[in-house]
Amino acid sequence: MTETRVERRLAAVLAADVVGYSRMMGADETGTLAALKRHRETVFEPAVARHNGRIVKLIGDGTLVEFASIVDAVKCALAIQRLIKAEAQRSADGIVLRIGVNLGDVIIDGDDIYGDGVNIAARLEPLADPGGVCISGIVNESVGNRIDVSFTDGGEFAVKNISRPLRIWKWHPDGDALSAHPLGRSAKPEMAEPEPPSVAVLPFDNMSGDPEQEYFSDGITEDIITDLSKIAGLLVIARNSSFAYKGKNPDIRTVGRELGVRSVLEGSIRRAGNRVRITAQLINAANGAHLWAERYDRDLTDIFAVQDDVTRCIVDALKVKLTAAEAANIAETPTNNVEAHDLFLRGRELIRGTKQTRETFEQAVALFTRAIDLDPNYGEAYAGLAMMHNLDFHNKWSGATNALDTAVRLAAIGVDKSPSAPFAHWIAAIVAIWKKDLGRAKRECETALALSPNYAPAYGTLCFAETYAGNPETALLATERALRLDPAFAHQYVHVQGSAYLVAGKYEAAAAAFRERIRLMPGTDLSRGLLVSALGHLGDIAEARRVWAELKALNSKYSYADHLARLPFTNPADAERIKRGFEKAGLAD
Repeated sequence: MTETRVERRLAAVLAADVVGYSRMMGADETGTLAALKRHRETVFEPAVARHNGRIVKLIGDGTLVEFASIVDAVKCALAIQRLIKAEAQRSADGIVLRIGVNLGDVIIDGDDIYGDGVNIAARLEPLADPGGVCISGIVNESVGNRIDVSFTDGGEFAVKNISRPLRIWKWHPDGDALSAHPLGRSAKPEMAEPEPPSVAVLPFDNMSGDPEQEYFSDGITEDIITDLSKIAGLLVIARNSSFAYKGKNPDIRTVGRELGVRSVLEGSIRRAGNRVRITAQLINAANGAHLWAERYDRDLTDIFAVQDDVTRCIVDALKVKLTAAEAANIAETPTNNVEAHDLFLRGRELIRGTKQTRETFEQAVALFTRAIDLDPNYGEAYAGLAMMHNLDFHNKWSGATNALDTAVRLAAIGVDKSPSAPFAHWIAAIVAIWKKDLGRAKRECETALALSPNYAPAYGTLCFAETYAGNPETALLATERALRLDPAFAHQYVHVQGSAYLVAGKYEAAAAAFRERIRLMPGTDLSRGLLVSALGHLGDIAEARRVWAELKALNSKYSYADHLARLPFTNPADAERIKRGFEKAGLAD
């Protein structure tokens, strides 16, 4: 009998319900239904869309909404209640909501969601005051000071079918400065800015009939993503998430819904000798309509011109205006040597590989070195070589004692020779982190993002740099953006979220993040180690020891002291906090 795989994910869940709905229906059924419809169309649904939520289902007067970001979920709840209060001063609809928000594990069943994450949100909603919002303790920890209000401690409550008491936190728009005026010329509630046009680029199909050419079609796809990411007026999904669909034939509407984009680019590449044929089509993710399509038959030496043309056509189709600097940045070619670029694409593909070994290290080093021989001014090839020596520092493949210093030197050359390449600055940031030069790491990330506002790897690395520098709240802001741009790489970002929460002393939120990382990456020992510390601080000793046993079964040589020694914290107190968690759990080395 085949076992059905249960799909789960960590999600923010908003549950809303109309106060006194049955009474209103009894008094005026037709008027109440009309008012509810008008409320959903003019207040609720636009607010959910602005805050990147997905309405899961409508249940009579109730609504269930899912968000990838807990900050978006809470901001949406606040915006809805502020709007309703403002509208009440000029409308007699009588629609008043209670809203509950929770962060937790949910089970995915088609478009529906179930599980404790949903159940707790549903239990929180009735505990909210009419017109107010009630959130769980983990939500209050998670949002921190990233919202413009403070919630009031509502105490602990025992709720149906939940084994442990819930600590709840409440907010109401009465007395809230942003809700003090009706909508109009005086003041209006703060709302999220509407997102810019958004696009995901699916991996172009390799039509060459040669599997060895896969690196080329993947490399061109990534180059197009990189060019589009340089445009501030677009939201561009990162390579990791787009490539999650590689080898599949997904429905474009499904891709749009799962990645939260309005348009999708797909295409194919056929390479034969020095000729290349590229087809591309931009599709509306809502209805499947073609927005633009083109076919290119060119010499391989024209490949950069083709990429430039594809990028500009997408920009035109989505009605985005390029700045002069963006146009110049897109038009810039990384090298004039086609063979050097081909070698770089091969090496970059090895960096992206999930299984890196000494053999792949040696292959990539040879490829990047040959690319540099062909074009000594090819900065991105130096950056790729720097990344391989950084990986050698961690994995000790070559036995070199100066691998990290070599990586730092090569990364500096890469930035010097290709100052407008986000890839080069991102690699420089990574190696700077492991040299514990966090100031340099942050500057390199910020430069990469100035050049390419959608460059998700730089956001991810900035998360680490800010966490290790003792700035967890800033790190959490970066992870929110990284998760929006790169949802399929969530396992990396939720790990750093957990680390940031742990450094900030928000242990329940840290534990939730590390549990999500373990669910996404069952073989992780690092997230289990930090989860043990968070559980120690929470006083959940039995669970800490269970997780510890799992960790030692995965890695019998794990030592938290060695783990902490590798992490580049600049403030000893942050590492000491993690150590105390182990001590509280009785699991010190």
